[in-house]
Amino acid sequence: MRIVVDVMGGDHGCEVDIEGVKAALHACDRVSELYLVGDEAQIRAAMTQAHLRDERVKIVHASEVLAMDDKPLDVLRKKKDCSMARAMELLKQGQGDAMISRGNTGGLMAAATIKLRPLENVERPAIAAVLPTPQKYFLLLDAGANAECKPLHLAQFAIMGSVYSREILGNDNPRVGVLSNGKEEMKGNDLTREALELCRQLDLNFLGYVEGHELFEGHVDVVITDGFVGNIVLKTCESMGKAIRVMLETELTRNPLRKNYGGAPLLGLNGTVIKAHGSARALAIKNAIRVGTETIHHSINRLITQEIARAKERLATAKNAVQTAAA
Repeated sequence: MRIVVDVMGGDHGCEVDIEGVKAALHACDRVSELYLVGDEAQIRAAMTQAHLRDERVKIVHASEVLAMDDKPLDVLRKKKDCSMARAMELLKQGQGDAMISRGNTGGLMAAATIKLRPLENVERPAIAAVLPTPQKYFLLLDAGANAECKPLHLAQFAIMGSVYSREILGNDNPRVGVLSNGKEEMKGNDLTREALELCRQLDLNFLGYVEGHELFEGHVDVVITDGFVGNIVLKTCESMGKAIRVMLETELTRNPLRKNYGGAPLLGLNGTVIKAHGSARALAIKNAIRVGTETIHHSINRLITQEIARAKERLATAKNAVQTAAA
């Protein structure tokens, strides 16, 4: 497998990425080539410091960096030679099988959506964040890619999340729920109520509504919501980890799943893109590369395409049945 790493977008310099790459190459024999994309002089200096001498490593120079405070579309308009854009282009051209980046989340989503395009029948890609519970993990999506969503988007998030949870997190029959402010069907808003009805028509292990207090009780494997709410949930969990200093500090701050599990995959794209935390350290980069190889190995994009197509047929059949009954 060929892995592309944008080494310039994080908070701690490319040395962190290089250390993570070195560890990943030592641990994973699936990687046949690994591209380091960024300022060549800085990359070579970091490689020398880390004593990284591996024939699988190749350097692709990029003269610019997309900063965290840059606008997302700058990656496509003003900074076309930034490391993120160059790395995404390698993926688009088929020179890489998966891309890892700690950079600007909005820029990564913009570059991925425009350059790679969504999978067939997928309306919106989504960020899937892996979060810990005392017993296991659950998947939260969308975790920040789409602030405004339609019910069909949430239904597709449920399908994509179910596939990822089954194949990567090892849940044979993932339990899926829509995040809401109560269990009763009259709760929620128009978006959640319509998404609830769509999800009931799909071939999912669907629980219905789940509330915020249930997220860490181990009763649900995939939680779907719009990116506005999902990002608030994610950042609230991280800030709680810093304040409580017990289980949440251990799992979400010092050793966060988004950082050490391997980052958040961008599901629903014609390519494998893993968003690592901006402040991620070497272990996180190592694990992000591992998750990228696992995602490819399990053919996640092919499975999502199949499940989304099946769902489209199922929803069309249900809609026709309702129209026929009403006629």
